[in-house]
Amino acid sequence: MAELTFSNLTKRFDGAPALDGINAAIGSGEFVALLGPSGCGKTTLLRLTAGFEQPDEGEIRIGGDIVAGEGRFVPPEAREIGIVFQSYALWPHKTVAGNVSYPLEVRRIPQAERKARVAEALDLTGLRDFADRMPSQLSGGQRQRVALARCLVFEPRAVLLDEPLANLDLALRASMHDVFSMFHRRTGATMLYVTHDQSEALALADRVAVMESGRIRQFAAPEVLYREPADCFVAGFVGDGAVVATRRTGHSEAGRVLLSVLGQDIWCRSSTSAPSHVSIRPEAITLSETAPLRAQVISCTYLGGRFRLVLDAEGEALVAFAPQRAAVGETVGLTIRDPWAFHDPEAESLMAGALTHA
Repeated sequence: MAELTFSNLTKRFDGAPALDGINAAIGSGEFVALLGPSGCGKTTLLRLTAGFEQPDEGEIRIGGDIVAGEGRFVPPEAREIGIVFQSYALWPHKTVAGNVSYPLEVRRIPQAERKARVAEALDLTGLRDFADRMPSQLSGGQRQRVALARCLVFEPRAVLLDEPLANLDLALRASMHDVFSMFHRRTGATMLYVTHDQSEALALADRVAVMESGRIRQFAAPEVLYREPADCFVAGFVGDGAVVATRRTGHSEAGRVLLSVLGQDIWCRSSTSAPSHVSIRPEAITLSETAPLRAQVISCTYLGGRFRLVLDAEGEALVAFAPQRAAVGETVGLTIRDPWAFHDPEAESLMAGALTHA
């Protein structure tokens, strides 16, 4: 397996940047998810890595070798990269074993070795008993595993996955999470996984690159993205909760700062002494009748074992979890403990511009 490195990677379509100076390194054997809304550039980055597109600027390295950039472009078939598409892209006239064997046939691998490697790939993906079936005789999850086995069989340097679970129902997606995790553990493959589903990204990846408008806003472990978002976009896009503007009261200590949040002085976790916003996750909110901050229930949704409440507190919409149902319009008390505070200069610039034109 090999590491992937992107340096100042830029791609434009009709003059508009789809990727804007991407810099990132993916370690050998690492599972990385590209997460973001439609049009953020994640699929473009995947296509550039595969060799389906050429960058306008910057370079791509696979295992230290330049495959795009500096006047060099290695075609897709020479990059030794495996790709799993959303549509599976199976040959309908070939059996499961035939589909898995095809990459080896193209590479003229001897028959004995080919049969052994196909059998190993089918075992790894739990498809040994389906070797002689046609794709039309398989479920969606089984077809996806055929695509994985076909990708695995020629021992690629990296595996690219383009929203591979988008066509599956919710229950099957959950079961395929386990398949992908098992696949990664047993192969040690370097994997780049494109999705707009944050639950998939957070559940599967070692690290997640959150993208927006052709840029990586934050590249970190899932728990870091959730607990310590870098800016307002990441805080609002990843996880549940609210992003609230704040101001410092003048007190701070190592890793914490006292801020005025929704009219209350609250100690917040922070890596900066001058934060502009606070990310308030549902876990940071405790409901009680005696709490000083009051809020009105906007909606109440049952999630199985608990209720998700949307609350109006000082004009801000907060999300909290409760063990019992609350009536819409009801007033509740809440306490906010240990939220994350960060500095977002872009949000401050937008607010200043709005005030200037008001």
